Amino acid sequence: MSKKCVGIFLALVIAVSASMTACNSNPPGIAVVPEGYQQQSAASSESAQTSSTAASAASDAVSSSATSSSAASSAAESTSSAASSDSGDYSYQLNDDGTIAMNYGAILHAFCWSFATIKENLPAIKEAGYTSVQTSPINECKVGDGGGRSLYSESNGKWWYHYQPTDYVIGNYQLGTEKVFKDMCEEANKLGIKIIVDVPLNHTTSDESVVSENIFNLCENPFHGRGEIASYSSRKQVTQNDLLGLKDLNTQDKAVQEYLLTYLKSCVADGASGFRFDAAKHIELPDDDEEYASDFWPTVLDNGAEFQYGEILQGETDRFADYAKIMNVTASNYGNTMKSAAGGTLSVSAVEPYMANQVDPSRLVTWVESHDNYCNESESSWENLTEADVEIGWAIIAARSGGTPLFFSRPYGSDSDNPWGENTIGKAGSDEYKSPMISALNHFRNDMAGLGEKLSNPDEEKKVLMIERGDKGAVIINGGKEDYKLDGAESVLADGTYKDKVTEAEFTVSGGKISGTVPKGSIVVVY
Repeated sequence: MSKKCVGIFLALVIAVSASMTACNSNPPGIAVVPEGYQQQSAASSESAQTSSTAASAASDAVSSSATSSSAASSAAESTSSAASSDSGDYSYQLNDDGTIAMNYGAILHAFCWSFATIKENLPAIKEAGYTSVQTSPINECKVGDGGGRSLYSESNGKWWYHYQPTDYVIGNYQLGTEKVFKDMCEEANKLGIKIIVDVPLNHTTSDESVVSENIFNLCENPFHGRGEIASYSSRKQVTQNDLLGLKDLNTQDKAVQEYLLTYLKSCVADGASGFRFDAAKHIELPDDDEEYASDFWPTVLDNGAEFQYGEILQGETDRFADYAKIMNVTASNYGNTMKSAAGGTLSVSAVEPYMANQVDPSRLVTWVESHDNYCNESESSWENLTEADVEIGWAIIAARSGGTPLFFSRPYGSDSDNPWGENTIGKAGSDEYKSPMISALNHFRNDMAGLGEKLSNPDEEKKVLMIERGDKGAVIINGGKEDYKLDGAESVLADGTYKDKVTEAEFTVSGGKISGTVPKGSIVVVY
């Protein structure tokens, strides 16, 4: 995001506030700072975090992992506009028992679904091909607007209150009690679905009056107390100052670290298998400037979880590649690429590079949209994407061999005119997460585990993109306005007849050539 866009976005945040009155091959879960861990230069622009200055929401998107696999390079960030293929060891995508690894399988972001709602819908989630579910934050949080349950309204509740911790214990008024959380995890485990918990470790609510005495009693200074971030060009301010008014925790203090670690371990003990760390780049690394560097991350990542990723919104001072050495990280710039792809930009040169500072794709969490950017009302509003547009972007990230794709569940009944839909915290989101196309793409991903990828543009205008996995299957996207005949297009698939998993239309491969018709504006899944 450019600095101009950031300025527009922050201006919007302030306006909204006013209108509301006012790593590596280590064992799973064990993070070790690698030898030769050196600071690398950051990108040149800052992505803004979402929040209200009075009620402050934490920023979004996705988190990282201390899983035990290290993948060989997936597709290098190629500039070929015609075709690109890779080779390497993709065995990391499968566990030893043949199940899908957490840093490969698709994650459903059950945004604001209650624990009971997630539990009720687990069979449908399983049938739709997801291997993990990400919850909203489960920590005790500020009870805003009198306990209102609206996702967003002027006076009756807002989703971001659960990003404003008051204590690090399980259960809150928006999602449910610890007992219901444990019940949900138990049922998920029976179905082979892993639970990922969203965790805001960087800060508490800005309202000191509701912060638990447990936190104030941890040490003399449990908060940094340096005021709000004034410059996102300053690494010190980004990691040590308050993010949009939220009280920045003293992450250098051992008592604070241990308290947060105890919370993470309690989540794992109750059944969680992974974590997304909100605003992760706002917490210092061990080799930051010695004035404020700390061992926070090596300490808290040693919690026993199978998969952990950090929200590292790419921009200046992000140290993106360095966070990726100790956890998985969010490929936020690639999310912008997916938005462009949904609009028809399907050339290999555009969609292949993950724009992730050469971080191995096995360390990236990818998405088409996230809960923060979904309701950004700027000119480039994500709400202008229809669910059909999202399917195109999802077809790319689900079909590719790299990344851990995360599907954001929009509010039920939402559309471009009414992004909040039925506007109730706790309810299941739109049924799009289990649509025939999304489900087919998820199952394609699962069935292609362990295989590399080849991306190609069969047509000269690059409105058609084909993603092949080994010689086993392909996802073909036609972003054009006319049906496209693939007769004679090059393919690496094994000879035979293939049926589209949604329409059952036939495609034939013979002698390295594929034949069949891809309807306009459609996606074909064959294997």
